[in-house]
Amino acid sequence: MRSIFIALGIAALLPVAHTEQPFVPPPMRWVGDAVADPGPLASDLATDLSPSSIKVAMRKVADWQLTRIEGRPSQDWTFAALYAGLIATSETLRDPRYAREVEQAGEQFHWQLGPRESHADDQAIGQSYLALYRRTHDRRLIAPMQAQFDRVLAIPDDPSKPVWWWCDALFMAPRAWAGLAQVTGQSKYLDYMDREWWITTDLLYDPIEHLYSRDATYLDRHEANGRKIFWSRGNGWVMGGIVRVLDVLPRDYPGRARYVDLLREMANRLAAIQGEDGLWRPGLLDATAYPYAEVSGSAFYTYAMAWGINHHVLDRKRFTPVVTRAWRGLLSHIYEDGRLGSIQPIGAAPDAFQPSSSYVYGVGALLLAGSELARR
Repeated sequence: MRSIFIALGIAALLPVAHTEQPFVPPPMRWVGDAVADPGPLASDLATDLSPSSIKVAMRKVADWQLTRIEGRPSQDWTFAALYAGLIATSETLRDPRYAREVEQAGEQFHWQLGPRESHADDQAIGQSYLALYRRTHDRRLIAPMQAQFDRVLAIPDDPSKPVWWWCDALFMAPRAWAGLAQVTGQSKYLDYMDREWWITTDLLYDPIEHLYSRDATYLDRHEANGRKIFWSRGNGWVMGGIVRVLDVLPRDYPGRARYVDLLREMANRLAAIQGEDGLWRPGLLDATAYPYAEVSGSAFYTYAMAWGINHHVLDRKRFTPVVTRAWRGLLSHIYEDGRLGSIQPIGAAPDAFQPSSSYVYGVGALLLAGSELARR
């Protein structure tokens, strides 16, 4: 399948100039920043995996983030990842403040998704609408999404041009499609998700390295050391996407085992290249080329592996030390005021950044990781 896509030519697969950031954020919407003086790192966080210690760290980071986004809702993928983390935080801490931020965003947007109907980035916020719907069963929360997905299903399918042609998309859209199937009982949404997932995987997944290229333009690009470029956050998006799909995928779904196998392959590969500080660098196969650990990808790996342990699909004895080291590493990038640093800015490939760099999607990833670890 991969050779077919390559033969068709990369230009046929990709929109003209899309990267992870197809637009400049509008004024007044705070997505993230890096500051010259972030102050001292936090010294009051316990690094054990007790639920109480984990919750203290989650609250510290979530409260800092809330002060920066209050009154500035967004339908964007960046906020969609954060909103997923905030909902998980409300559930874990039993504090409605965090989910209320998401509810207010949904109300402001009248529960509409982003403006590009078929684009995974603009479907990502639907995950949070579904999470809120499960609490209230208020059809207003999912009716616009269901109508939109029905319109997408009516578009003729062209497997030679993947709908989800970049690996990040596997976090953004699949959980919304699979979740809509779960709450409506209509398998057409799940079957669409499953078909598109494996089209993307056939194109981008390296069956030897057990990692994803970011998109088709990276299939033959290499790091300074000659190894293939595998972007940490890109693979984090995928790992997070796998477990979020598995979380709502029926246990008797015929293709479920493929997602479990994929999670195991990627988790074992990533465990083998974990850094001594418990984290992963922006470029997974050339760690020495990057000065700092990258928190957003590392947090998604922690989340996915913790989910795998909790749901008995990853070996507890093997992976508990991995997630323990990873969580300790993540905590080492929290500042005294709650800023979570060492998050690579919006991009599409490994790159440099400042230690104070903080972006909403990385915070969302840490909150998801903490919520899953606190279940153990």
